Amino acid sequence: MTVVTRFAPSPTGRLHVGNVRTAVHNWLWARKHGGRFLLRIDDTDTARSEERFVAAIRADLAWLGLAPDGETRQSARGALYEARFAELRAAGRVYPCYETPQELELKRKIRLGRGLPPVYDRAALALGAAERAALEAEGRQPHWRFRLDHDAPIAWDDMVRGPQHFDPTLLSDPVVRRADGSWLYILPSAIDDVDMGVTHVVRGEDHVSNTAAQVQMFAALGATPPAFAHEALLVGSEGKLSKRLGALGIDALRDAGIEPQAIVALLARIGTADPVEPFADPAPLIASIDFSRFGRAPARFDEAELAALSARIIHQLDHAAVADRLPEGMGAEGWAAIRPNLRSVAEAAEWWRIVTGPFTPPPVAEADRPLLAAAAKAARTIDWAADPWHALTGAAKAATGRGGKALFLPLRLALTGRDKGPDMAALLPLIGREAAVARLEG
Repeated sequence: MTVVTRFAPSPTGRLHVGNVRTAVHNWLWARKHGGRFLLRIDDTDTARSEERFVAAIRADLAWLGLAPDGETRQSARGALYEARFAELRAAGRVYPCYETPQELELKRKIRLGRGLPPVYDRAALALGAAERAALEAEGRQPHWRFRLDHDAPIAWDDMVRGPQHFDPTLLSDPVVRRADGSWLYILPSAIDDVDMGVTHVVRGEDHVSNTAAQVQMFAALGATPPAFAHEALLVGSEGKLSKRLGALGIDALRDAGIEPQAIVALLARIGTADPVEPFADPAPLIASIDFSRFGRAPARFDEAELAALSARIIHQLDHAAVADRLPEGMGAEGWAAIRPNLRSVAEAAEWWRIVTGPFTPPPVAEADRPLLAAAAKAARTIDWAADPWHALTGAAKAATGRGGKALFLPLRLALTGRDKGPDMAALLPLIGREAAVARLEG
């Protein structure tokens, strides 16, 4: 069996960390098994779907390195839905209903008041042809429900949640088509999964009740259900469900300088028993993906942890991986010198301006002037092809008797304008003899 997974976002907004986590796990699972990862744009909601969001979804997946092996759009599959719907209608598995939303809400309240499950009472099944015609003559158009088989208990072995069991008599027959002819998510998704050969459906635990109905839909469509993995939802670092997580777009993380590998590395493993590690290469994440290691408790997403992970990944990246984002003239040596001090690649430009100048050094304390003068004198004569920083500090120490912080801090301030930063042994050769002398002389 070829493993086939799918990521099925609706183009009604930007991707956020919650749905990207699902994309990451679907991609990892397909890659682990040498299978296919498909992108399905669920754009049946024509009123809210926008083409700019379709483009943004593609761009975000590409930036994250989650390249799909194929793409399809629900808006292009209407003929397939109509054909399968006609089959279900002929088999008596979908039926028309005429209640208004207000009438349905009243029925729900009555059942609750009687201590009964608030499920649809199937009153529409008792309507005859004449009664349906009379309702339509009044101007009512039917919505359509899928008729669950009350004699077929629903069960599946979830890859995250373990054995799942539902009594279909305690579920409402789900609405699959609105009165205006538009589709709800639940039936087209099942039809697509059958047609696309999807073998594993990985999604959030908020879809468990949908899955209960879809298990019977797959059977009614003559197909074996895929394997399901329903993951616990994300919570914020404070441990509560956070509206911010639903609004924390991938575009915002990109604009904040977060590396895509950090997003993938964090979302791949939070909620599992495995440590979150700064993998710039996804190979270890692919090898270790195992849904049995995902816990049932909500997975905690911490932006501070993501930022720290991103910085650790930056410290691993070679020059070729970031060259197109670096300032002009910054080569491999410059990147190697500055990289350990960065929290984002964008910060490299600021450090490169310090290297290349010009910059205004801070005021020099009178007590430090003899030290800087001795260092400037030494800078003119030391061998810059070897190790100029240690030669410079050695000569300045010999001339002034200073050591430790009293030696190194004034020199760093004069040469970079900063009291901390990259290793001066790597930075000073980039500054060069002429600029170093000028800065030490003030």
